[in-house]
Amino acid sequence: MTEPDVPTARRGPRLNPRAVITAVIFLAIIGLAIWYLVRPEPLLLQGEVESARTDIAARVSGRLARIAVSRSQNVAAGATLLVIDNPELVAELRQAEAEKVVADAELQRIKVGTRPEIIALRKAEIDRAAADLTFAQQTYNRTKQLASRQFAPQSKLDEYADALTLAQRRLDQAKLAHDEAVRGFTAEEHKIAEANVAKAAAKIDTIKAHVNELTITAPIASQVYQIPVEEGEVVTPGLPLMSLIDRGDTWLGFSLREDLIAGLKVGDRFTVRVPALGNREITAQVRVIAAKGEYAGWRATRATGDFDLRTFAIRAYPVDKIDGLRPGMSVYTDWTKRPQ
Repeated sequence: MTEPDVPTARRGPRLNPRAVITAVIFLAIIGLAIWYLVRPEPLLLQGEVESARTDIAARVSGRLARIAVSRSQNVAAGATLLVIDNPELVAELRQAEAEKVVADAELQRIKVGTRPEIIALRKAEIDRAAADLTFAQQTYNRTKQLASRQFAPQSKLDEYADALTLAQRRLDQAKLAHDEAVRGFTAEEHKIAEANVAKAAAKIDTIKAHVNELTITAPIASQVYQIPVEEGEVVTPGLPLMSLIDRGDTWLGFSLREDLIAGLKVGDRFTVRVPALGNREITAQVRVIAAKGEYAGWRATRATGDFDLRTFAIRAYPVDKIDGLRPGMSVYTDWTKRPQ
């Protein structure tokens, strides 16, 4: 007899390594796709480094004689920047100074009063006028007697009568001139002379102020940023000659829609990167949040759909001093990662 077959033990299904690897890769791809879809997208905001800027303009006209500084040069407060040549203005100053000398002399003459020689001259004029009056009176009396006896015509008597009246008027004028010389100048004449002196002094101060503007100096310690003119050019008042920047007052400027500044307040800090400095990270602190002007006019908020969003200017100052940070450099930040 043949022995019955012994049943063999059943083996489990063997896992295919390729299938396992494929499944893992598939699940990883699905996971990455889901993560990519649900992750928050970064919101990169770009700003620019800015500094306090001072534009220097001419206050007087003339020819630009000398540019005493160069671009990117650091200058101290009061340092000479530009020199303008205006010979006519300098000549006006000398003329005004001469007018002041004349006004001072006139005031001094009035304060001294009438000279004794003038008073003596006025007294001599009185004596001469009195003598002329005596002679005219005698001539009139003789002619009157002759006319009464019909030895002189009446017209001759009238002529001498007029001469007598004229002599009397001359004597009166001589006496008045003598009295005026003795009394001297009036209080009004003193005031006029003093006013002329003050007027001449004010004119000198005005022209001297313009002459001083021929040499333009730095108002603050700063750095030369731009020089849009060249030596030899004719400049006029108000013409920009130079731009200065204050490296000590540098900030990072951003322009944000109002929906992006939700929760943002003065004092908040965030991190930015500066490509010009090798993508260096900088911590900045918000100090200014200000709405920008509406140059296209005001528009009402829409009743449906989107809203008209205004733009706000943000100034953030570096917390630490950063060497090499210059105006015009770009900065950027991931706004989704800023502290809320």
